[in-house]
Formats: sequence, C-alpha cells, structure tokens
Amino acid sequence: MSGTLETPVLDGIESPEDLRRLPEDQLEPLAQEMRAFLLHWASRNSGHFAASLGAVELTIALHYIYNTPEDRLVWDVGHQAYGHKILTGRRDRLHTIRKHDGLAPFPKRDESRYDTFGVGHSSTSIGAALGMAIAARNSGSDRRCVAIIGDGGLTAGMAFEALNHAGDTGANLLVILNDNNMSISPNVGALANRFAELLSGKFYTTVRERGRRVLSKVPGALEISRRAEEHLKGMIVPGVLFEEFGFNYIGPVDGHHLPTLLTTIRNISQLEGPQFLHIITRKGKGYGPAEEDPVKWHAVSKPFDPETGKASAPKPAQPARPTYSQVFSDWVCDMAARDERLVAVTPAMREGSGLVRFEQEYPERYFDVAIAEQHSVTVAAGMACDGLKPVVAIYSTFLQRAYDQVVHDVVNQKLPVLFAIDRAGVVGADGPTHNGSYDFSFLRCLPHMVVMAPADENECRQMLYTGFLLDQPAAVRYPRGAGPGVAVEEELTALPLGKGEVRRQGKKIALLAFGSTLKTALEAGEDLGATVANMRFVKPLDGELVAELAASHDLLVTVEENVVQGGAGSAVNEYLAAQGIPQRILNYGLPDRLLQHGSQQDMLEDAKLTREGLLGFINSSVIPA
Repeated sequence: MSGTLETPVLDGIESPEDLRRLPEDQLEPLAQEMRAFLLHWASRNSGHFAASLGAVELTIALHYIYNTPEDRLVWDVGHQAYGHKILTGRRDRLHTIRKHDGLAPFPKRDESRYDTFGVGHSSTSIGAALGMAIAARNSGSDRRCVAIIGDGGLTAGMAFEALNHAGDTGANLLVILNDNNMSISPNVGALANRFAELLSGKFYTTVRERGRRVLSKVPGALEISRRAEEHLKGMIVPGVLFEEFGFNYIGPVDGHHLPTLLTTIRNISQLEGPQFLHIITRKGKGYGPAEEDPVKWHAVSKPFDPETGKASAPKPAQPARPTYSQVFSDWVCDMAARDERLVAVTPAMREGSGLVRFEQEYPERYFDVAIAEQHSVTVAAGMACDGLKPVVAIYSTFLQRAYDQVVHDVVNQKLPVLFAIDRAGVVGADGPTHNGSYDFSFLRCLPHMVVMAPADENECRQMLYTGFLLDQPAAVRYPRGAGPGVAVEEELTALPLGKGEVRRQGKKIALLAFGSTLKTALEAGEDLGATVANMRFVKPLDGELVAELAASHDLLVTVEENVVQGGAGSAVNEYLAAQGIPQRILNYGLPDRLLQHGSQQDMLEDAKLTREGLLGFINSSVIPA
C-alpha cells in the first residue's frame, strides 16, 4: 500500500482462511484498518463508497463465522461488497475496479470463487440464496447460505416473493437485512442487542421448539402460544411480518458492534430453517462527510482530500453541453407548467434520472415508488386510465425488469404512458449489468408503441414533447452523459410522426443512423462520400425515406447503439423485404456479446462502434480482403 497508511492486521489477510485464524480481539482493529484502507482507496479512485463503509463489521463477521466459499454469501446489488473483495484476495487490485480490464464493480462469478452469484440489479439475493439452500438440502450438503440485502432492496416485489417462498421450504437460509435508514440510540441498541442474542441462543430456540411439541397436543393451546410470542416480540422488535413469512426473526442488532454480531451470527449458524437477522448500520460509517450525506458519497468519481472531503484539485469548468438527463429535467418541469395532468414516476432513481428539480417544484405530482420497476409501470398505467399523463423516468436496463407490465398493462390497453429511457446503449463503469443494449429490440415489436431516438439534445426535448402529446404509449431513449452540443430550443415543437431527415447528401452508400450514432455516421460519411440520414424514429419507421434511399444508392448501412438482433436495422430489413425492394444492406450495432466495464469510450471502442470501426466494417464488406 502506497503512502503512510499502515494496516498491519489487514496486510496479513489474503483470504478468509487467514481471517478465521485471527483471535477475536484482532477483529476490531481489522475493521478500523479496512475503513482506513477504503478511505485511502476512494480518495484516489472512483467507485461505490458509503455502502461498503457501513458494512465493514458485517463483512468481517460473516467471513469469520462461515466457512466461505463453501458456505455461500450472496450480496444484493453489490454496492456494499468492496470490503468483501478486500478480504477475498483482491485488495491489491481494488484500484482497478470499474476500469477497463480491471475488477468488476459488483460481485461476479468468474472473477472469484467467493462471488457466489453475479449481481448488479437489486433484490435478487434472497431468491438466489434460497435456490442455493435448496440445492444444498437436495444434495445432502450441510453448507449454509446467506443473503445480505439493504432496506432499499427489500422494497422490491421479488424480495418479498422470495421471502414468501422461503418460509415454506424449511431450507437453511439466513437473510440479513442491512438497515441503514435509521439511527441507533445507545440505550435502545443495547437492549435490542441483548434481546437478539437471546432470540438466537440455544436456550430460547430449544424451549420454543419443545414447548410447541407439548402444546400441539392441547387443543387451541399452540395458537394461543404463538400469538403470545408474536405479541411479546411485537412490543420490542418489528419482526412479526417476517415471522408470518415463516422466518425466525432476530434483531434489531447494532451492525457496528462486532461482539454482538459475532455472537448472534454464530448462534444463528447453528439453527435450522429460515432465519432473518435485522441489523442497523450507518451508511458511510467512520467517515464524517459520508455519514452526513450518504447520497452524495454513495459513489465517488473524483480524487478528494480525505481530511476535508473536498476535491483534491479544482473541478474543471462545467461543460457547456447539458447532459441528456438535464435536458429531460428541464423539459419535464416546463411541460408540467403547461399541463397539470403531467405526473412523473420513478423507481428510486430521482437523482440519476433528473427529477430532483421536479420533486421540488411539483411535489404532489412526483412519485418515487422505491425499487419497484414493475409497479412503476403499472401505477402509471392506472394513472393514465383516469386522465393523468404519466411520464415514467427509468433507465433502459431497469425497464427490462418491467417488460411484462409494459406489454400487459400499458400496450394491451393502448394507454398514453411516456417512457423517458435514460442510460440507453453503453453506460461505462457499471458494465454489462447496466448497459441498455436491448430496448430497440424489445420495444419496437410491441403494437401501438412509438419508439424515438434523439441524435442530439434539442431532438431529445422535442421528442419528449412529441411523445407526451400522443394518445398511445411512447418511448424516448437517450444515452448517458452529454450530447454533441446542439443548442436546445426553449420552444416546444412536435416532430412529424415517423419521419427522418437526410443530414448529408452523398452517393452510392447511404448510412441510416438511429439516435446517438448520428455523429459517428456523419464522420464516416465524410470519408466515404456517403449520404447520411438521421432516422429519428425506430417505430414507426420512415419507410418512404428508406425506399427513396434504396432507389438512389447501391448500399444501405444501418447504425445503432443497440444489439443488431431485432434492432432498428432489422426494422429496415423487414420493410425492404415486405415491399419487395431488392437492396444490399448491412446492419451495424452492438455485438452479440456482453461488453465489459470501462469508460463509455472504452466500451464503444470494444464494440467498434466508432468512426474507424464503422469504416472498417463497410470497407471490408464492400471490398473483401
């Protein structure tokens, strides 16, 4: 480790086996060193930060008590798993996280045998760990399976679906709720910790099970006993809900008090059946600025001074070009001022989707439904049924989770819901779990759906307006980050539905660009002397323009930041075939493989979705080597 940071305990740990050889009195110094290491690392790199600080003691306790990787730990999302990576032999490579060819931003099965399940999206941990627990039981293994999920992840429906199923299986599953949305009162915390130790101890569980066997022979007595037990627990802990799911609830526990965590988890590891441990932690624990503003410090992207929390170097001047998220933010506020029917819905992505200002200006028309993508679409459909005009602000990768609701609840009823789809195409450091590579393909096949792809900032604003005016489902999909720098017109103008435009006139070859690829197509078009069309609409496709270009050019080349299979280029192919137009055509887009994490430019270069890549593709196809 460079610098003056000294971590003598941490330096001796290359794997959880090393950790388990430590005496318990060395675990608290280890926790302090891990926090110091994370702060030292974060001040020089980019990545998720506050959540991992809050899970240091839990991470140590789990790897100390359980025989990992034989026992399975499944982290939800993985924002809190940097400490897990440190303890599992990846400390010296943590500086490469989220970088091209570096460590993955989330647990990933092919990166480490300690990463038992690949994650990135929320609320999958309980179902995955339950599947592993069932597999262990069916194979006669005594391995233990643990799901670690945050209070945010527990808001998603599939987490409750998994809880509901797990309670009926009797499998040896431990679900740990890492609750960092409330403070810990020292007195209440001490009482809760002692109560948790009692609830997880052998005396309590033995008495409870033996009592149930005895009372089961007395008519009605078992039910009276069960209700009395729930009443007692309900007075002290919020565990009745999880008991109803069939779990043995334990907690709440101070998640930063290692002795309590170790005793409780050690006790639980000896119990049979579904267990639920509720721990209270503080996001950003141990670093004042992160504790005070965990949202700001959720992830870090610039070097900073660990002493002050301020950027180490002055921030560069803000670019004149607004991001697409900012364009959406301005439009949704402007549109809300014009039309009181507009309401905005987001599945827990207020900051990312650009709805902070809208919430401030129109709080009664803003709806954050938490991490519940399916619900976000269905509640919008219900709003549309009764006269509201909902705008669902959602990332492309998260819209995948709500696809059935798009089909069943919106499209089947032809409801006027506008989807503002951010982070379309490649997204950068979060990698394949967050790329928006498929939305052209899965949206354009839906009846009634209008699919638009802006090539610049002003088109984005005008397309949002166009989609909002329609009396049918519509989607505007735009990439992460800033556009090419086109001035945004304040006036709102509806675009002609399903009409593209020729942006460069050339000969022989016509490049048909959809959305963000227009800039690349124009650059390649200059070298080729080609015609370049800004297609604007994936659906309805501008068939008239396609036919015109086919009649006047030898070769058509479609270009899109979506997978080629079923994408916008496929729509052009289908149109030509349906019209009986014989035409040579090439489709260019994202390749049929998962693009790994790195910067957006790294990913575009990997996909060869660049000027050079496009030119090489066309030249090799026209003039075979």
